[in-house]
Amino acid sequence: MPALRTIGYQGARLADFIATLRAAGVTTLVDVRAIPWSRRPEFAQAALAEAVAAAGISYVHLRGLGNPAKHAPPAENAPAESYRAAYMRHLDSPAALADLDRAATLARDGNACLMCLERNPRDCHRSLTAETLARITGLPVDHLLVVDPDAPRLL
Repeated sequence: MPALRTIGYQGARLADFIATLRAAGVTTLVDVRAIPWSRRPEFAQAALAEAVAAAGISYVHLRGLGNPAKHAPPAENAPAESYRAAYMRHLDSPAALADLDRAATLARDGNACLMCLERNPRDCHRSLTAETLARITGLPVDHLLVVDPDAPRLL
């Protein structure tokens, strides 16, 4: 059964990021960053699109699902509900609604994966986007974590 997946690249090596996508059967990487740029050049739009294409994964940028700068994630002690409410209002904008429709089609057509920076989906707007898409499509959501095969493991 298809599922909607999410992933963050924070702290990940590109090879491990792509390996995680492939292991999960992802066919389309949906970049939900408002601005698809990164301080790490391999995760900037052009380089990332090229790298995932070489791995047989298509790349789509849906700017309308990006988190506007005015809706910054809450600080550690700030109320998360106000952040959530602001982003959910953003999802009612014409650009977001159009991109939600496109993302829903991609999700229904196969194994799409929403991508943003934050490793932990609870710290990222992509989890709110995924919740909304799950309601639209009826698909389950799986949050992927990139695993570094060289990192020590706790037993």
